[in-house]
Amino acid sequence: MGSRCRFILHLRACRQLALACLLGISLMPHPTEARQTLPPKFKIDGTTLIYDTDNLVSQQVDGTQQAETGEISDEDIEPFRDILNANPAITRLQLNSGGGSVYAGESIADIVQGHALDTWVVGECISACVDIFLAGNRRQMTLGSKIGFHQRDWAPKAVQSYYRLWRKDENWATPFEFGTWIYRDTQSEVFRHLKYMMQRGVDPAFAIETLKTKPEDVWYPTRLRLMAAGVLRETP
Repeated sequence: MGSRCRFILHLRACRQLALACLLGISLMPHPTEARQTLPPKFKIDGTTLIYDTDNLVSQQVDGTQQAETGEISDEDIEPFRDILNANPAITRLQLNSGGGSVYAGESIADIVQGHALDTWVVGECISACVDIFLAGNRRQMTLGSKIGFHQRDWAPKAVQSYYRLWRKDENWATPFEFGTWIYRDTQSEVFRHLKYMMQRGVDPAFAIETLKTKPEDVWYPTRLRLMAAGVLRETP
């Protein structure tokens, strides 16, 4: 490029800068306009935080995108809290998840209650996702969406790992003593879960009925049933 061309481009740039300064316009992006980098399960749409574990999209090496599925995991707790703390304007949580970690579901539910969010299902909300949904003040779901319930489960490999990890601290001399602990702990967990559902306005008889479905199956009550039971509600 010749020196004359460079001079002309430089002159144009100076004029644009002078005009911007005269009008009080900053050429630098405003901090509030900067995009927030979010984990794949999260997205922000206005005042709505979208938490979708069933439709993850990952970038492949060849540049193409392929949909992947995930689940509610313990690693989602801190990002969930951080996103809400950084975006106080969020008032609603949109959910789509087939479930996952019971601990993560309960922890995220506490965060949702702490921020006084409304909850909304777009797609499906099953198992641990229901705990998060029930934490909402107003609770809705779109036409065609589903909310599902079933018994909680603990995979054999996870049970084995837990026993090996904690047997010394808990003084479990044999797996049979561990089995006794599981029996007692399960009853306590079922009690806490039923109590939570009733505290969130769910009809006690309906809450008990959610225990009837085996872990490998899902019970999808009708919208009218969910409304009558207090699972869906228009007012806090």
